[in-house]
Amino acid sequence: MFSASDAAFMAQAIQLAALGCYTTSPNPNVGAVLVNNGIVIGTGYHKQAGGPHAEVFALREAGAAAQGATCYVTLEPCSHYGRTPPCAEALIAAGVARVVIAMQDPNPQVAGRGVAMLRAAGITVETGLLHTQARALNPGFLSRMERQRPYVQLKLAASLDGRTALANGDSKWLTGAAARADVQHYRAQSCAVLSTATTVIADNARLNLRPEQLEHSVARLENGELRLPKRVILDRNGLLDGKLAIFADGGEVLLCVSKVENSRQLPNIARQIHCPLDSNAQFDIPALLEHLAVREQINTLWVEAGATLAGTLLQLQLVDELIVYLAPKLLGNTAQPLAVLPQFQALADVPELSWTDVRMVGQDIRLTARFNAAVTA
Repeated sequence: MFSASDAAFMAQAIQLAALGCYTTSPNPNVGAVLVNNGIVIGTGYHKQAGGPHAEVFALREAGAAAQGATCYVTLEPCSHYGRTPPCAEALIAAGVARVVIAMQDPNPQVAGRGVAMLRAAGITVETGLLHTQARALNPGFLSRMERQRPYVQLKLAASLDGRTALANGDSKWLTGAAARADVQHYRAQSCAVLSTATTVIADNARLNLRPEQLEHSVARLENGELRLPKRVILDRNGLLDGKLAIFADGGEVLLCVSKVENSRQLPNIARQIHCPLDSNAQFDIPALLEHLAVREQINTLWVEAGATLAGTLLQLQLVDELIVYLAPKLLGNTAQPLAVLPQFQALADVPELSWTDVRMVGQDIRLTARFNAAVTA
């Protein structure tokens, strides 16, 4: 049985882990707290992929006091050599007596091996404390490891009557400045932003990060720069050229094509990736998502696109979280729809979601809902 103090120390580790939400990708967010005789002697969180893990920061702070201590950590300590040595080895070398772990690491390179290594060294290991809260820290990482596809967040902006643009395509600006700044925080926490060539060309969209719209509290990489999400653009017909604004800021752009054309003239930041077509001669979106997870290590995919791609993702049940910004405007029944969906014949066939958050963002309302199959459950 875990004590109340155990729960309190793990809750502190979970709060620490969340501090890495802007910079750890593709690694998970992890926090650690070292306690000796009821006193916190070291804390840490994973700050950046390739850098020290949470346990290492906590051990550095604790120093010799780590001997005989208890380590509370939100994710099973790693047991393999990657860009850093195994954290399980570091805990053993420091003489830690007990390790309390919120959840096992689903990464097949770890997946119980860290626990086994600690126990083989005579350390008491207990697991499962605040397991649900720990899973909520890393929906993208868990999705990539458990389902081999990213956690997909679909962002839409609409009027009160569910329309996204006038019939002539005019939608600038449907929502206010506060909502647009709010979107920047989601982009900053994502591994990649997905859109289409049609959307990019129509708005000459950058789909990038705009530091002036991000609060100063947003964490940065150790070199002071923002971690830029990749832009993944569906470009089946090869419409994008190097003159567009999306190629101007230095962030990587992945162009999804049905056939890689080596002769195509593209900026250095652009890379073509092959995506097969389905039976309707459209991109095989499930195959693309698997590629993004397995080959590109994309944990969380933020989608900003038109009604067609939104509808496709919804019909294929590939959306985990729906985020809709509602503006206090009415566009009328000739305006463009939120998503292109089939005509349902019965309410029993309609997809069901669960509200997770409703709040004002400036003069707009942000509605957040999850589909029942979301990996955080």
